[in-house]
Amino acid sequence: MERKVADGRLLPSATVSEFLPIYRPFLGGREKEYVIECIDGSWISSRGAFVDRFETAFSEFIQAPYVTSVSNGTVALHLALETLGFAPGDEIIVPTLTYIASVNTIIQAGATPVFTDSLEETWQIDPEDVRRKITPRTKALMAVHLYGHACQMDELVSICDEYGLFLIEDCAEAFGTHYKGRHVGTFGDFATFSFFGNKTITTGEGGMVVARNKDLLGRAYHLKTQAVSPDREYWHDAVGYNYRMTNICAAIGLAQLENATKVLEKKRTIAGWYQQGLEGLPLRLLGEAPDTRNSYWMCSIVVDDPSIRQPLRDWLKGANVETRPLFHPCHTLPHCKTDETLPIAESLSARGINLPSFPELSPENVTTICAVIRSFFG
Repeated sequence: MERKVADGRLLPSATVSEFLPIYRPFLGGREKEYVIECIDGSWISSRGAFVDRFETAFSEFIQAPYVTSVSNGTVALHLALETLGFAPGDEIIVPTLTYIASVNTIIQAGATPVFTDSLEETWQIDPEDVRRKITPRTKALMAVHLYGHACQMDELVSICDEYGLFLIEDCAEAFGTHYKGRHVGTFGDFATFSFFGNKTITTGEGGMVVARNKDLLGRAYHLKTQAVSPDREYWHDAVGYNYRMTNICAAIGLAQLENATKVLEKKRTIAGWYQQGLEGLPLRLLGEAPDTRNSYWMCSIVVDDPSIRQPLRDWLKGANVETRPLFHPCHTLPHCKTDETLPIAESLSARGINLPSFPELSPENVTTICAVIRSFFG
């Protein structure tokens, strides 16, 4: 029998035979082999050969020479901001439509977040709104490459050059994303990546900091290792942090990188299946703008009518399909709330849904998900 949800709408009587989560990591490579090697050799903490091997392989993959691994993506952002150094009253421009870590780390670093709106077509930060938000107190811009799509980096780099601003790229969701042939994370003074369990490549928990030059990387490395002197034992010359990645996490990351190209290609294929299967419905899949290559970390849609977003999610849940809403705009959250209206970001947030996006989805899985969505509208 069909079942009803709170608004009286019927849920589908047929369900997906297998629960389809929003994400699960692909662990089909040498992850177990490398972890066992760590255990057998007793190198399980933050020292060990896999840390260097992972950092080197990551550097080669994104074509950025100055990288250092950290324990997660949030501390990667905090480390970048602490390395640059900000004072109370300094302002950092950031999109309101982002995961809260982008904003929390600005606050933790002692600066003030200044929120900008998004672009309707790409969901990324609006460069024109960035210009409008610059004041004499503005010290930096944080560009967030959201859900696998790239920001308009030419415009953002130009703005930062014109006003003398630091540029930080939050690439937590953008491993494999390119802008004009360059991997994101190679444009700014700093860039950060996340390797949480739902990311395109994962270390369970982990992250990477990418620096523009050797000097910035050295300062970041110094802070991430408790600001310990390189030549005097247990001598610390600043407030430092224990933000190091473990050898076991790096071992998993190295195995993940060995399959990264294959995983990224599969995720593009999955996005193509969704695009075809959802064609003609009153919704839109986040695709890719000219000069960009979307990594499709999440296959994400916006429905035309915000009032049906939650009923559609309930409909999919009733069919054994997990979804996620888009992030709440940060300027609406209690601890960083402002009185401003940022209409595009607010509209996208109210209409957006992340669909199952894990690499092992089959054509049949996506066909079924699309059929369930069509049945909702039909």
